[in-house]
Amino acid sequence: MSGNRNNNNFLVQGSILAAASLIVRIIGLIYRFPMTQIIGDEGMGSYEIAFGVYDIALILSSYGIPLAVSKTVASRVVVKEYRNAYRIFITALLFAGGIGLAASLLLYFGADLLAGTLMGDTYAVLPLKVLSPTIFIFSIMGVLRGFFQGKNTTIPTAVSQVLEQIVNAAVSITAAYFLVKNYSALEDVSSYGAAGGTLGTLAGALASLLFLLFVYAVYRPLFKKQVRNDQSGYVDSYGSILKLIVLTLLPIILSQTIYNINGLIDKSLFMNIMPSHKIASFEAEVFNTEAGGLYSDDNLRALMGIYGNKYRTLTYLPVAIATAIGAAIVTNITAAMTRGKYNIVRNKAHSAIKFNMIIAIPSAVGMGVLAYPIITMLFPNSHRLDANLLRLGAISIVFYSLSTVSTAILQGVGRLRTPVINSAISLVIHIPLVYVLLQYTPLSTYSLVIGNVTYALVVCILNWISVERHLNYRQEILKTFIIPAISAAIMGAAAYFTYMGLKIWIGSNTLSTCIAILAAIIIYMVLLVVMKGVDEEELSGVPGGRAVIGLFRKLHLL
Repeated sequence: MSGNRNNNNFLVQGSILAAASLIVRIIGLIYRFPMTQIIGDEGMGSYEIAFGVYDIALILSSYGIPLAVSKTVASRVVVKEYRNAYRIFITALLFAGGIGLAASLLLYFGADLLAGTLMGDTYAVLPLKVLSPTIFIFSIMGVLRGFFQGKNTTIPTAVSQVLEQIVNAAVSITAAYFLVKNYSALEDVSSYGAAGGTLGTLAGALASLLFLLFVYAVYRPLFKKQVRNDQSGYVDSYGSILKLIVLTLLPIILSQTIYNINGLIDKSLFMNIMPSHKIASFEAEVFNTEAGGLYSDDNLRALMGIYGNKYRTLTYLPVAIATAIGAAIVTNITAAMTRGKYNIVRNKAHSAIKFNMIIAIPSAVGMGVLAYPIITMLFPNSHRLDANLLRLGAISIVFYSLSTVSTAILQGVGRLRTPVINSAISLVIHIPLVYVLLQYTPLSTYSLVIGNVTYALVVCILNWISVERHLNYRQEILKTFIIPAISAAIMGAAAYFTYMGLKIWIGSNTLSTCIAILAAIIIYMVLLVVMKGVDEEELSGVPGGRAVIGLFRKLHLL
């Protein structure tokens, strides 16, 4: 990794955001355990379906707002056009607020059609209605987060995300408990439990927005002073700014919509195709029944709960790091491109991809090797199916991480349409593949995992080719992929035998799993350094790197 530490400041900002994202995902993972206990896999299935519809509505309306605002604000701040940066902020606020409000109303009044008819789950209608106002809140919140990120600080975003998830967890569990208790006599009690979960999301978003408004109120006098002292002499019209925002936002929305809609399509295909199929032998244990009978609606919701609540939640946990690094790198690459510093752009691309692979590869191996111990530790009533889904799909962590960060790189260099095209090509391959697997094979839920993996793989390959072509750049292979893969393979074997030995010795799955994971992290880091997968310069460029360097020097590993 070349370049000085200042050039890789985005790793510091990205690491702050990544740490917050991991905390958020871990809190989300932890509160899903009591949520699952309260509302069951059926309730979590409706919860996941409501969120699938909500996610697409969010993406179409305001998900890309933080990225678009951060990218446009950064391009003005780097040349000290503070007045134009402020105009971008105000224009984005009005635009996002209007779009977010319209989307919230559409989701609320269209919940019956979207969840009940298209997704085939009437129990998801109520949680979706409760969730609908969150889109408006998120649209305003997204502008504030994008503004701060455009000013090259991710701290307000990071803190607001953690606050949002803490409130979300507390309200979700409490609301789900009381709603299930009060409506336990009703047939659709799981719908009320799922609505309690989505109420937590709404409350968390509101708490995050209030925090960001407070931070902006504190920061506003300083920024207004910068605006008053702006000597650039050039002022963009509000019309041209709105056009810039829309032109920046549309490719991001299209890319994110196509990138994420595969999950919604998978759920829709599953809920509509599987009722005519017989229960697979590997799923009979889940329902405590014999294989060969037809699926009931409750069976299908339970399988959706397992797939979304367990498999996707766990595999997306490490991908949060790639998302955070992507959010940080877009503004930095945009600033470097504005100044014509193409070597810095290549350096940042190299650093971002390598940093992500160093984390994603061992995460995939660890999830695959310790799938059953991890699943049963987090969800004690889980079955072999739950672990097998995770084991089969763990490799998707690598593909989603690489495709996420490469998409951010392409967006940063102004190739906004390229990720859209790549995602669309993958989706065209993905839909018939999942349809054929569900309709003509006995794979059932395994079909969804196979589709999830192959979709990310195709996007990953196409993005990789695009980055090399547009940046005239080739990623270094040995230290980015091969050494981390070898280190992770050895780590995986060590983690497995450590777990098995401890499980026989002490009998506790939770303690054995935690110790095995800790041992795996230590072994992997030592192997990575010994095999020269990272050096001192690279370690010093990330938060806490100096402490790690000091420790490794004492151990004579550096």
